[in-house]
Amino acid sequence: MNVQQSAIPVLVVLIPLVTSLVLPVLGWWYRPAVFPVALAGLAVTCGTAIIAAYTVVVGGPLHYYLGGWAPPWGIEFRIDSLSVLMLVLLTVITLLIGIYSKHSVLKEIPSKEVPFYTVYLLLVTGLAGLVSTADMFNLYVFLEITSLTSYALVSLGGGAAVVSAFRYVILGTVGAAFYLLAVGYLYSMTGTLNMADLARILPGLYSSTTVLVGFAFFVIGVSIKMALFPMHSWLPGAYSDAPSAVSALIAATTTKVAAYVLIRVMFFVFEPRFSIDVIPVTTVLAWMGSIAMILGSVMAIGQHDFKRMLAYSSVAQIGYIVLGVGLANEMGFTGGVLHIVNHAFMKGGLFLVAGAIVYRTGVREIRGFRNLSGKMPVTAATFTLCAFAMVGIPPTGGFFSKLYLILGAINAGQWVFVAVIVLSSVLALAYLFNVLRFMYFPRDIPLDPEAHPSPSDTITRDEAPWTMLGPMIAVAAGIVLLGLFNGEIVRRFIEPVIPVGLGR
Repeated sequence: MNVQQSAIPVLVVLIPLVTSLVLPVLGWWYRPAVFPVALAGLAVTCGTAIIAAYTVVVGGPLHYYLGGWAPPWGIEFRIDSLSVLMLVLLTVITLLIGIYSKHSVLKEIPSKEVPFYTVYLLLVTGLAGLVSTADMFNLYVFLEITSLTSYALVSLGGGAAVVSAFRYVILGTVGAAFYLLAVGYLYSMTGTLNMADLARILPGLYSSTTVLVGFAFFVIGVSIKMALFPMHSWLPGAYSDAPSAVSALIAATTTKVAAYVLIRVMFFVFEPRFSIDVIPVTTVLAWMGSIAMILGSVMAIGQHDFKRMLAYSSVAQIGYIVLGVGLANEMGFTGGVLHIVNHAFMKGGLFLVAGAIVYRTGVREIRGFRNLSGKMPVTAATFTLCAFAMVGIPPTGGFFSKLYLILGAINAGQWVFVAVIVLSSVLALAYLFNVLRFMYFPRDIPLDPEAHPSPSDTITRDEAPWTMLGPMIAVAAGIVLLGLFNGEIVRRFIEPVIPVGLGR
């Protein structure tokens, strides 16, 4: 196998890993250095990912054979245009949230910054590994690194966060067990764990009951990890009870990378025809995604706590991604992948807004946001832009991913899914406008004496620190740029990897 190797696929994993190992020692020796060193590690990782993106666009996929052992015997790291898109997304988001976290962590979880940044970098290690590895068991290892670090970060909030973290642990472990069983079944039939090798061998085994059961276990396990309705019960508590920076981090990354794993295995390890014709998983996923879009939005409407509303909104948004997978055609695939990217920015930005409001006012109840546009205008403007993207108003990125999904549904002849996308967007407008009216139009709303005290009945401008505002503004700008340059993203990163065998 004559393949030119590059160290980049393994460097994006090693840089945050080594940084995370240094941080505890640094915290014991000189605590003030922990944040800048953690930030440096995140910045270097992000820079390496950007270099990887340029290299992949210019020269094609990157490979690295761990220990010099060529696959299928050795563990391969491989970055193609789809995985490098995810890699850049994850490293940019984690860098921005890392910058944002400085003041938020000091206020919400004081004296815990050393364990926070140590585990934070380990989470980035897991995320980078998930999108870089080309080995099914290695993917399981990185999946568990990501999960264990997420559990730990959520629990740092104490109190209710510990209970939510425990629930997350239980359901996450069930999901991991299903995935590991799937890997065992596939290995027992093929004798290999390398994804490319599996893709070569599996078509001759599609009639095997063992392969069918293994694939079913895989879909169930990953669906739990990505919180697909009705396997979402760990998500609302984990998102709403975690410290603000942690909520933004896991909402923007963990479920998105689980969706990437679903796409990678369903359409690249297995052929698309397997999940379309042999075992009609795509049909089931399309309907499950549609149900998630409606019920997640309905549950979000009923919430009074801002972070909990955003958590249920995430359940709905995951439905869009899964619907794109379930449509099993080129437009649907493009819309699903594009929505992974857009939703990471949209939901990450909304949780950053929630953290800024909590930092400055201590208020989470939506009724407490009266006149917030006067007190925190930049924060309110960021929320407004993120809300427009969630609804799908052009020129934000959310409009274009929904447009691709609608076109995918039309091409599939599934007009019911077009109606579901439109209805879910209208429901999103309902729960997001409820927040906007308190922020911008409080005079039209009667005062509720039992509600939390308003942070801004006497309007005095008091924004969050610039280390928090800067990342929020950057995320908001990213949402607009993703819309303006969606064509370039599709052409350079998504179209080159559209699986052969998907419908048009």
